Amino acid sequence: MVSLRLKRMGCKNNPFYRVVAVDSRLKRDGKYIESLGYYDPKTEPFTIKIDTDKAVKWISYGAKPSQTVRSLFKKAGVLSLVHEMKYGKTKNTENSV
Repeated sequence: MVSLRLKRMGCKNNPFYRVVAVDSRLKRDGKYIESLGYYDPKTEPFTIKIDTDKAVKWISYGAKPSQTVRSLFKKAGVLSLVHEMKYGKTKNTENSV
């Protein structure tokens, strides 16, 4: 199964992370299938750069994001795009009588 998770990069006391699609049986920092973006928690404010097209593609293929990647996707607006693609725009039914 493919999972979307963080790969730690950088040096000691100065980490940054790549958001990657990886086989769930492989190591955290091992070989990955595709890079989706990066996350730098050390900057103020923290930096998130996600390729939304790739992220939506992998989620539609059935890849499971980790909890941290899921929260990053929520902040970047990827999960709302997936929801709109899956369920369409919600209809306003207040004015229909």
